[in-house]
Amino acid sequence: MSLFHSAAIKCHERETAYLESQQTYSSIRPNVESHLPLHEWIEAVLKGADQHSAPDHHLLAIGGLIVGLAARDHDFMSTNIAFTLRSAFVKAVNLALSEPSSGDDFAHANICLAVNHAFTHLSDMDRSTLDYDRLLPVLMTSTFHSPYGLRSGYFLGAADADLQQVSSQQFNWASESPSYLQVDSILRSPLISSFGPLSRLIAHTIEHVNDAWLVQSAVEDLSDFSRRLGTQWRQNKLSEIDASEENMFLHEEARKSTVPTLWKLLRSTLFAIVIILRSATGRVVGNAALAAHSNAPHTAKAILYSLRSLSFIFSRMGNVSFSQYTFTYLTSIDILANYPTDSATFLDSIAPSELGHIPSHPLERNLDLFFLNTAEHFALVLSPRQNEDLLLAAASPYLVTAGNPNLLPIFEAAHSVTLSVFSAPQNVDLTAKHLPFYVDALFRVFPHNLSARQFRLAFKNLIRVVSPPSRIAVTQPMLAATLLDLVHERAIHAPSASLPPTHVPLSTNPPGLESSLVSTIPDLSEQAVLILTLIDAFPCLSLALLDEWLPLTATATRMITDPAMREYCKKHFWEVLVGGEMDPERSQICVRWWTSRGGRELLLDIDDVPDDGYCMSGGSGEQEKVMSKL
Repeated sequence: MSLFHSAAIKCHERETAYLESQQTYSSIRPNVESHLPLHEWIEAVLKGADQHSAPDHHLLAIGGLIVGLAARDHDFMSTNIAFTLRSAFVKAVNLALSEPSSGDDFAHANICLAVNHAFTHLSDMDRSTLDYDRLLPVLMTSTFHSPYGLRSGYFLGAADADLQQVSSQQFNWASESPSYLQVDSILRSPLISSFGPLSRLIAHTIEHVNDAWLVQSAVEDLSDFSRRLGTQWRQNKLSEIDASEENMFLHEEARKSTVPTLWKLLRSTLFAIVIILRSATGRVVGNAALAAHSNAPHTAKAILYSLRSLSFIFSRMGNVSFSQYTFTYLTSIDILANYPTDSATFLDSIAPSELGHIPSHPLERNLDLFFLNTAEHFALVLSPRQNEDLLLAAASPYLVTAGNPNLLPIFEAAHSVTLSVFSAPQNVDLTAKHLPFYVDALFRVFPHNLSARQFRLAFKNLIRVVSPPSRIAVTQPMLAATLLDLVHERAIHAPSASLPPTHVPLSTNPPGLESSLVSTIPDLSEQAVLILTLIDAFPCLSLALLDEWLPLTATATRMITDPAMREYCKKHFWEVLVGGEMDPERSQICVRWWTSRGGRELLLDIDDVPDDGYCMSGGSGEQEKVMSKL
């Protein structure tokens, strides 16, 4: 293919030089008789692609011509000879796919290589005539299972055999070892070196296959491949080393050279699989056969199994989500959540093998994180018993454990799961049973093992759960007031020193909570965070409690000694009052407190404020204009 690519470029240059010489009568004119026109040379190449050579060889030659000529002169691809060239390429693809002799790995790799490089230069009409139903299995097999692709993920198992202990606690993976050379050769191979375009080609093929069952087959194939890759990683000694411990346990060569190369290959694999699954998810949503009750949950589970098996790669990236992953993950969850029985079966299959304790192996903790992040979306469709036996049992060991910054995402995911269970309306009795223990755990882990952001989110959700019209508010009418008293009492005696900034991935956020609270707020003390927590709860309080806690919270805000923190809390107090979260009844209480009950003076700590025309949302006339200098 490179040979014809280079020849096409050279012939195009000679053709251009010849045309210029015809116009300028340059010194090369005496050699005009020996010039072979470009279109005649292309026609000769096409005639040579006959029955005496394999169709996949035709693809390499024609594909080389297309890529070479398009790279040199993109306008050339709209000419008549280019139309002939593209038509010949598509016919060669379909012929190669239908040839019985093309069933070997090498021929399939040739087809993948040629189509991958030439695909962007084909017109929509050319692409519409490709035999996608035969192309998809060839692309999947060559990319993920052939010796010219990812070799079914077994390169991870081979790497384990070459890990050598070089000191009492350090291991090395030498760059001369056969397993590393294999990984390096996979990265440099023609297919994997262009993995991005190839994955998009497979995704496009999935979107255009006529036989919808091929989509399900591809999803199942990726699920098997991902599971095999995850199993190979579990059996590799590298999986026992947490990312934060690599400086301690890895030799410098492995830490700076060989292991980063392995992660480069794994990340490319993750991105490619997610792109493919994204298209498969779209087909499930839009295809009647795949969306049928007997097929949709099966396909959704296969996709989620793939993402779970690859979660060890995803966590290595810091759990930073990207749009393709988010769509695939959440859409699959939405599909599966429509089938409660299948949802329970799926969660049971991925639940921690030993509930009640934190595993020591990093991979097992990572799988726990995936389970917790996924399980919180199913609390509404599970029975109370399943919520207790699966979700709460899996989350409980992470709620009160000692602080470990590296495990903070798992701890926060456990809190999110617990809050999701408490929020489900069918879990009223379950919530009443477990709420006291959870509140005790929440106050014990903050701020050392729970970020300020998560604590505020957790408490606000708790107040929402125990406030009217929740059923638990009928059986436990004083619960919300008790929780507020606990926070207030702790805020009075809390330290005023600033807490260290904490960055937490957004994937652990409880669903349905306001985005304004999501971002991490640095440079706030524990006392300031607790007061902000009281302020956050205002929109969820009953009318009587709101009337009671507006002055109490304003007084507590004035207790903050640091001016910057105090001003921030005042500003947030005002934003909650006017930000639109309050319903009309609560807004009236806030307006009355602010204007005629001394709220403005209490919060702003002033006696006389000039009226400059600012009016709080919900004000009802000139007499109720209020000052906002925040």
